[in-house]
Amino acid sequence: MSTAQALPFFEERAEPALGASLALAAAVHLLLLFVLLVGVRWQNRPPETMVVELWSAPPVVEAPEPPRPAPVVEPEPVKPEPIVEKPDIAIKEPPKPKPKPEPPKPKPKPEPPKPVAKPEPPQPTFRERAAQKQIQEELAREQAALALERERRQIRDLLARESNAARDRAIAGWVDKVRAKIRGNIVLPPDLQGNPEAVFDVVQLPTGEVLDARLRKSSGHKGYDEAVHRAILKASPLPKPDRPELFVRDLHLTFKPRD
Repeated sequence: MSTAQALPFFEERAEPALGASLALAAAVHLLLLFVLLVGVRWQNRPPETMVVELWSAPPVVEAPEPPRPAPVVEPEPVKPEPIVEKPDIAIKEPPKPKPKPEPPKPKPKPEPPKPVAKPEPPQPTFRERAAQKQIQEELAREQAALALERERRQIRDLLARESNAARDRAIAGWVDKVRAKIRGNIVLPPDLQGNPEAVFDVVQLPTGEVLDARLRKSSGHKGYDEAVHRAILKASPLPKPDRPELFVRDLHLTFKPRD
């Protein structure tokens, strides 16, 4: 059972404002539609065009000049004939002297170059001076040592030369004794002429005994060469040197019959 059937005394009433609401809503929608249409047309209207009329000023027509009057031609006056005068004799003027050429101007001497001031060298520091002083002292010591060594070498050379000279003199004296003993044993051949020279190489022992006598250079006389060879062998043992260190094993002896 429905409520209307339960309550028969309540009747349905009509709503009086429904039609007015619908009309108002329709009017609002139409107004909104109109505003939209008008706004779109206002925004999409074509741009306005500007018409500009171009024209130039009419040319200025100058007024024609009035005609000039024709010039009046005047008759030329008759000129009198010119009187020709006889020319005077022209006197030649003496030629002007030629101007003397000016002497050439001396060329200006070039100015000597100005001396350029040299920059002063930097002063050495204390350490650099000390190092230089030490180096100079070492050089001085080395030079002194070299001079001393040079002096000692010269002394040694002098002593060696003197010793060699003394030894040579002693050996020469000993060889003269040997040659004198051999010469005392030479028997000269009777047909020997002149003063020929014969050289022999003599090999001996420290005791003076002759081991060998060889002819190095012949005198040219066979008899004299053989006589010297026999004399060398006969003189064995040969004289000894005064000092044993002067002994020479090989002697080169020269013999001449007239010496």
